[in-house]
Amino acid sequence: MASCLLSLSALAAAMDAPNSPLDNGFRLMYNLDFARAQQQFSAYQQNHLDDPLGPACQAAGLLFSEFERLGVLESQFYESDAKFDSRKKLSPDPDLRAKFNAALDRAENLARARLANDPHDQNGLFAMTLSSGLKADYAALIEKRNVASLRYTKESTAWANQLLAAHPDCYDGHLAGGVSKYIIGSMAAPVRWVLRLGGVGGDKKAGISELELTAQRGHYLAPFARILLAIAYVRDKDREHAREVLSSLRQDFPNNPLFGKEIARLSQE
Repeated sequence: MASCLLSLSALAAAMDAPNSPLDNGFRLMYNLDFARAQQQFSAYQQNHLDDPLGPACQAAGLLFSEFERLGVLESQFYESDAKFDSRKKLSPDPDLRAKFNAALDRAENLARARLANDPHDQNGLFAMTLSSGLKADYAALIEKRNVASLRYTKESTAWANQLLAAHPDCYDGHLAGGVSKYIIGSMAAPVRWVLRLGGVGGDKKAGISELELTAQRGHYLAPFARILLAIAYVRDKDREHAREVLSSLRQDFPNNPLFGKEIARLSQE
């Protein structure tokens, strides 16, 4: 795994070259330049009116900006659930939430129209996967609605399975399953048992493997998979790999202070 992590920086560096507005938008987003990221996502939508990825990516940018404003990702590095649960109550921006939901509605409407014509349409399946995953993140990390988040996570995983069955080289699709398996695999045994009865399974190691696959071979979501891996390593007290991933993220996204801050905190500990 270490050799895979060492290759992440080179893979992310490929995003430095001029690419589509979606590529540029995600890079700006991870560098916390949200205004310019939204300009790129809007430019893509203007030229691809029927593509659900445009509004889905717009929603991703809005959510990431809310994460940054509220310190959500920083709080995820808490090493215990007790510290995480005792974090201060968040105050979501109602205007941003309305824009977020509207973008997701547009993405899903466009995706369903595409999938009605072609059930294997890649962008349609990916947009549905991303939309459900973003809903899960908002419900869990901002609203603290864990049951709703698990429902959306299950939906995202189901869409991801369809996406990967039709397009196995769309490695961004592994993020949904990786998150689901890791989170549910981390829960107490009785909770995992109840969830399995509802058709939701978990396996921490399998979840980490899928996140690593997205981090190594994914496209738009590869950096986010690396962030989630760093969080998972911190929570599992694997500081060596956490520091390694955070260092590569700091190198690739120097305008994002989160990574340097977490490296410094790990060094102090």
